[in-house]
Amino acid sequence: MKEYYPEGRLINTSENQKYLASESMLTLAQSLEIILEANALMCDADHNICVELGCMKGIIPREEGAIGIREGTTRDIALITRVGRPVSFIVTDIKIDDDGQKYALLSRRAAQQKCLNYILANKTVGDIIDVSVTHIESFGAFCDIGCGNIALLPIDAISVSRITHPKDRFNVGDSIKTAIKAIDQNNKITLSHKELLGTWEQNAANFLQGQTVSGVVRSVENYGIFVELTPNLAGLAEPKENVNVGDGVSVYIKSIIPEKMKIKLIIIDNFDPPQKIETRYFYEGEHITDFTYSPPECHKYINTKF
Repeated sequence: MKEYYPEGRLINTSENQKYLASESMLTLAQSLEIILEANALMCDADHNICVELGCMKGIIPREEGAIGIREGTTRDIALITRVGRPVSFIVTDIKIDDDGQKYALLSRRAAQQKCLNYILANKTVGDIIDVSVTHIESFGAFCDIGCGNIALLPIDAISVSRITHPKDRFNVGDSIKTAIKAIDQNNKITLSHKELLGTWEQNAANFLQGQTVSGVVRSVENYGIFVELTPNLAGLAEPKENVNVGDGVSVYIKSIIPEKMKIKLIIIDNFDPPQKIETRYFYEGEHITDFTYSPPECHKYINTKF
């Protein structure tokens, strides 16, 4: 089955460059409805996107710039923010402008619709897909699931270890793996990420009692300080003065208690700023139906069903 990719993945491929090299190849791409990519050079006053194809100029009319622009359900900011970035499109026509120069009419909306139709026909809840982070808000990360189609990864689905903002975990442009968590009646897709980052046991197996390791402070309470050791594992450290959320810390592992799903820590030192903790994917399959985070011997049961 054909796969569709986030914008930017095709632009430098030899296949893409082949079709952009000449008018005859653009015409062939048009007849085959092949999705191509090129950089958006500018967005004019009417919000038409100008694209440099190499062999000629390309124009994406405003209403062809994204799904929902024509209907008013997508704002024009979705077009403006593409300037300087790759855009996906299908060639719809080749015309001649007032100066006698040939240019290609393009549709990003058609490329997006073709990709979305594929996803809705071939993907289901629990399927693992590669996405690219496009922008970040306090409530979650928006991700390109293919050809500029956007899905939300809510902050509480990013990792088991709680974060104050998605930027604690991701940068715009990051390529990540996600699971499809839901598809609503309007074909709006929601993603999840934490189920791919391993269970408590899998993450805890990387640590031993008596070790001193680094982490990031995620919460400061009157009874202790929660320190993230990996994106899906945090421990509780004894209270310590002058330690703040977001600090990097070195911690001594006092004990690891699977039956209580707890790791007890002692903060040795704190420093600012910390390095981002590397994301490691434990789940390597293409589909997930059930994820149990908690150890079998723990009375607290944490589970996700897709």
